[in-house]
Amino acid sequence: MSRTPRIVIVGGGIGGLTAALALERRGAEVIVCEQSPMHSEIGAGINLTPNAVKAFRALGVDRAVEAIGWASEFQLIRSWKSGRYISRIRRSDFREKFGAPNLTLHRADLLDVLRRALQTTDIRLGKRCIGVDPGDDVKRGAAVQFADGSAIEADLVVGADGIHSAVRKSLFGADTPRFTGCICWRGMAPIEAVPSDINTEDGTMWMGPHGHVVHYRVRRGELLNIVAHIDSDAWTEESWTHECDVSEVTATYARWHRDLTRLYPCSTRWYKWALYDRDPLQRWSKGRVTLLGDSAHAMLPYLAQGAGMAIEDGCVLAAMVARRPDDLGAALSAYERVRAPRTTMAVLGSRARAKENHLASPWARLKRDVKFALRDRFGGGRRGDTTTFQVGWLYGYDVAKEMG
Repeated sequence: MSRTPRIVIVGGGIGGLTAALALERRGAEVIVCEQSPMHSEIGAGINLTPNAVKAFRALGVDRAVEAIGWASEFQLIRSWKSGRYISRIRRSDFREKFGAPNLTLHRADLLDVLRRALQTTDIRLGKRCIGVDPGDDVKRGAAVQFADGSAIEADLVVGADGIHSAVRKSLFGADTPRFTGCICWRGMAPIEAVPSDINTEDGTMWMGPHGHVVHYRVRRGELLNIVAHIDSDAWTEESWTHECDVSEVTATYARWHRDLTRLYPCSTRWYKWALYDRDPLQRWSKGRVTLLGDSAHAMLPYLAQGAGMAIEDGCVLAAMVARRPDDLGAALSAYERVRAPRTTMAVLGSRARAKENHLASPWARLKRDVKFALRDRFGGGRRGDTTTFQVGWLYGYDVAKEMG
């Protein structure tokens, strides 16, 4: 193939738009097909760890991303009931330690930055994918079928359509997600609505029996994002756009610290969803179709790597396609070979963190808290990893080295 490759990306989320930007920068003809009929504010806060920020630097949009985010000086871990400080992680050192800051942002703001950065990509809204024809590795391209009866042919199709991926289902059949026994709630409060004596300058995680809560600022510090997790099987719907009443949250956490329970009424809307887990796929590609982000490796949120892994995927995919434009089958094989080991480690690491976050035994929690305090004070850990959660292997990674 001596001509410019035509690439269709199914899904206009963070992973899909990052892949579009990376491919566009390398000269590909890109079409993004998003099922939503319009751009909206749907979504909440996201945590971009240093590895994700470095990927945006490689694409030349890191300054725009930093301008819409919030960089707290500390990440605090506090006890659910007493409020004592278990750990104080100095995030302001991350730029020096890992090569980039840690940022918290509103998802809608990040999507807007990515859309504005695109120059030639054709974004088509209201295009719900119902299936793909993978073509083959050698002669025949792929095709995407949509609910409106239309279809698009391309040299390559990328499924970036999230945890309920129609592309993945079309390629490999329906998956069998595992309910984790955890329910999540999320809310968003204007910072002026939050009592001034509650510390919102720093990102905070409250750890308790069978649950934890995080809150951090987004949109340049103008909003406070709140996400609460609790072990329960009282709700099993996976959709994260189901609205609920704040009374559910206040009742669930009634015995938790007052600084936390006073936050909940500050958000005028609350949403809940059940948390499911999926095993990593053994294959991401078939013919001229591949997967990216949650479509390939949906993970629990406990390492804050869902967005970061999708962003890295998009960068590596573009690099592999640019190196092998005449052999897209080989390009997809190289893409999987580079990305699968790291994303699998992130999936499994997130599972392990979930258990430690929700310890029920007071003795087990005490041992965990002492371990965290010792790491904060003296460092240590595996291979000299000085981070409290032992995530230096994630943060230190620079996808630019894979991109060449």
